[in-house]
This record gives sequence, structure tokens and C-alpha cells, in this order.
Amino acid sequence: MTFLCLSSDTMGRGNDELGRKLLKVFLEKLAASEIPVDMIGCSNHGVLLTTEGSEVIDSLRALEARGARIASCGTCLDYLNLQDKLLIGGVGNMDDNMRIMATADRVIKP
Repeated sequence: MTFLCLSSDTMGRGNDELGRKLLKVFLEKLAASEIPVDMIGCSNHGVLLTTEGSEVIDSLRALEARGARIASCGTCLDYLNLQDKLLIGGVGNMDDNMRIMATADRVIKP
């Protein structure tokens, strides 16, 4: 099982605008590739990718259409007051996240 761990709305550290652009391109390329992704877990500011205002919803929808299950951290959605703004996937929890990360054959963390 391949797990894509998105714990930020940026890729890398430094300039956030550049990081958002890099992550958007990464997700577009991943969605257009044949690289299998079974599960996508979004935590911390990664939940911004699955909620209203996200610029990567199309890429996430493409990955979901290929069979990826998407879960956003419930605690993170609550903390950022985004519970009612989720556009894709479901709500996950830390127990699920920990179990999936520990048992995945491959973890991708851009």
C-alpha cells in the first residue's frame, strides 16, 4: 500500500508561495502518472488542500478516481474551523494515520 502524507499546503520550507506552486505541480504530475496511490492523509495545514479554496482539488479528484482514499485530520479541521468546508474525502483520526503510516509499503511525503 502506498500512502501519500500531506502535512502542509506547501512543498519544502522557505518561501510559502513557491512551496504552494511546487506542491500543486507535484500533485498534478502525480495524478497524471501511473504511480499508484492507495491512501492520502492530510494533517495540519495539509487539510487546506481538501477544503474550500484549494487549488489542487482537481488533482485530488483525479487521484480519488484512480482509487485513492482521502482522509483529512478531524482535529486539524476543527482547529482551523474548516469542518463544514471539506470538499473531498472523509474525516480521519490519529489512530488511523499512525496505523497506515506504520504498515504502508511506501510513504510519499513531498
